Amino acid sequence: MLHEILLSLSGHPSPLLREAAASANVWDGRVPVSSAAKALSPPERALLASLAHISDLHIKLLSATAQIAASHMSTICRAVATAIDNVHLAAFRRKVLDVEDAVLRRDAVLVGAYNVVPLTAVVAEFTPWTRRLEWLWGFVQFMQDKDAGAGPALIDRLRTELQTGYADVEETSRSLVRVAEVAWLQQVSAWILYGQLPAFGADDFFVQRSQDGEEEYICVSELLPSFVTPLTAASMLFIGRSLNRIRSRSLGDAQLQGAGHLSSQLKELSKLTYPLDSGTLSATITDIRRFLSRTTLQKLLPLSKVMDILQLLRDFFLLGRGEFAMALTQQADEKTRSRWRRAENLAYEKRDGLATVVLKEGEVSAVLSRTWAALGSMLGQHAEEDEGMDLARDLLRLKLSKTSKSPPPSTAVEGGLSSIASTPFHNLLLSVPVVMTIQIPPPLDLFLSQSDLQIYTAINSYLLSIRRAHIRLTDLWKTTSLRRHHPAPPAPPYGTTRAGREKTRLLRARHISRENSLRGTWATCSAAIFFLAETEAYLQTEVVAGLWDGFQRWLTTGSNDEPQRQQRCVNKPGPSRQAIKADTQEDDDIWLEAASPSSKSSIPESHRTSPSLPSAQQTQDPQSLAQAHRLYLRHMVHRLLLSHQPFADALFELLVHVDRLVALVTRLQAVWTAADLETDVGVVDAFVDHEREEREVVREIRDVERRVKDGVEGCVGLLRGLEGGWTSLGSEVGGEEGDVGGEEVKMREEGEYVPRRVGGVDRLLMKLDFGSWFDGARRDGVGIEDDL
Repeated sequence: MLHEILLSLSGHPSPLLREAAASANVWDGRVPVSSAAKALSPPERALLASLAHISDLHIKLLSATAQIAASHMSTICRAVATAIDNVHLAAFRRKVLDVEDAVLRRDAVLVGAYNVVPLTAVVAEFTPWTRRLEWLWGFVQFMQDKDAGAGPALIDRLRTELQTGYADVEETSRSLVRVAEVAWLQQVSAWILYGQLPAFGADDFFVQRSQDGEEEYICVSELLPSFVTPLTAASMLFIGRSLNRIRSRSLGDAQLQGAGHLSSQLKELSKLTYPLDSGTLSATITDIRRFLSRTTLQKLLPLSKVMDILQLLRDFFLLGRGEFAMALTQQADEKTRSRWRRAENLAYEKRDGLATVVLKEGEVSAVLSRTWAALGSMLGQHAEEDEGMDLARDLLRLKLSKTSKSPPPSTAVEGGLSSIASTPFHNLLLSVPVVMTIQIPPPLDLFLSQSDLQIYTAINSYLLSIRRAHIRLTDLWKTTSLRRHHPAPPAPPYGTTRAGREKTRLLRARHISRENSLRGTWATCSAAIFFLAETEAYLQTEVVAGLWDGFQRWLTTGSNDEPQRQQRCVNKPGPSRQAIKADTQEDDDIWLEAASPSSKSSIPESHRTSPSLPSAQQTQDPQSLAQAHRLYLRHMVHRLLLSHQPFADALFELLVHVDRLVALVTRLQAVWTAADLETDVGVVDAFVDHEREEREVVREIRDVERRVKDGVEGCVGLLRGLEGGWTSLGSEVGGEEGDVGGEEVKMREEGEYVPRRVGGVDRLLMKLDFGSWFDGARRDGVGIEDDL
């Protein structure tokens, strides 16, 4: 029997132990029991049942670990299953051999008088293994579960089991944690040292290829172990993405890795202790990222290129160049009018619904082409010297907005789009969903991501819609016939005759009547222009310009604005683009401090820093710059009120009513022109009743005037509501960039970018005083100029 027990514990099924376990709890004799089991007393069957349980666990672990090690999709699970078999189950089998050896040597611990081996002594030797084998079987079942058996989840569970109160379980868990983390770190090493995804088990790795067909990589937070912080994951994603980009440019190994890159970075990774510490891992990854930036990326992505693309985004997406927004608005309106004229000129039977009005992709692109032509004519000979416009002409694209795809898996790095209001401002430019975008050149995609570009696109649509409404309203004053006596009274000698005087009285009466009918319209337009102008000035000068100046200062000097100097330097001009390019002519001194003392001579004296001061070379490696840029964008979205859905909806509704008001006034002018031709010249259109059409248009204008007034009042009311709740609204952008107190509460590293404290709704509300216009006492608009 002893030989049977030891063979069963070694992994060979035993009928004796199985029958003893089955009959261990049978006392009434109603269940048939084999003759071998009848020879055993109930206490002996109970002891054999405990050994049968251990033997059964051992056999199941052997089978399950072999299956996992051979077929599991996760390399981490395979490594853990192999370690369970080769280390812990092997230790159990050695224990069986030790017990057998002690019996053969007649050790007094197991062998008693007359060479009798007590069954209780044998059971006592293997009882401590029961808890450990049950614990291992639980983890094997976890790995077999397809829903929860991913490698990172296994690492998290093993790290949690380190807190158990059992020493043997803690020791086993610690050894398996080391195996699992070594396997995970091997996957990470392939990514951060070579820029390659794991050859096997890539579905278990937190870096995944994008599903949109592009050669882009995303970070899946669900596949990150708990000890990896989002910033560490961002650094690893950036390192691998950079190496992959360099490899795609077919650079040699020496250029790819830098001198001693592999040896030095492998040495850094080999110094890590297990279980991995979050802070130590983060510091190691940061050192690798900075080493890569200092040795390789300074040649691939110089700061001058980054500044050029940022200046382009500032000028054309954030409307830093006002002439571009004006030219684009004019060309878009002209295109829309030409499409409607074409639709009206077609015969009725040839019309196909709105197919003749809706713009196509090629026509949208042609609008941008004509905009460049208009800007070139405006600038004249200076257009050839404008490098920024040449770069924008090559990269900017105006295109129809397709149906948005489902967002990629949740990322640990890129975000910010969820806080932007879903208001469709991109529908206002051409009455179809149109967005401004750019083609990101290959090196710059290390710094500028698609999510950043989408934020720029949303901000551009928002700012351009306000500028467009402002331009369209002011263009009404350019329509001479609406503001002046048109046509003019007849001149002498005909004007001095009886017929001439009657003609003059008729024209004056007509002019006075039309002037009175538009009096309220001009007042409403003036109020709307005042609101749009002040809002646009606040958004452009207070928010956009202020945040850009602070971010540009951090880029060029590596330091943020000092609170005491910020107010004194408001009117001090910032460095020009030429000065920035002059300071960054040498690629060696861009991202980090130069490695050799001889390279310090190329750094301007104004940029040399003492050890106590942060420098641009020490902090602005590409990933730090990208993180600062995303913080800059999220802060801008918040300060532009684009993250406040009620205000965005109210403003959009106001802009729609402004468009309708402009369209109705333009239509009324066309009706009056046709009526004058019919009355004065005799050009009669038998299919149109001008008087009835005039009454209908005037009635619609009155309705739109009221809606515009209510829209302005609603926007101002929402701004007044935000004046007291600005602190709570700041929490929408997250704790890391909350404006009121958020920057002071969070501990920041030296030289880290801190967005400038700009704006404030109270500064805008101080100007938006409409007097008693909202009270409704003067509904006809008389005296609105005094209120404004």
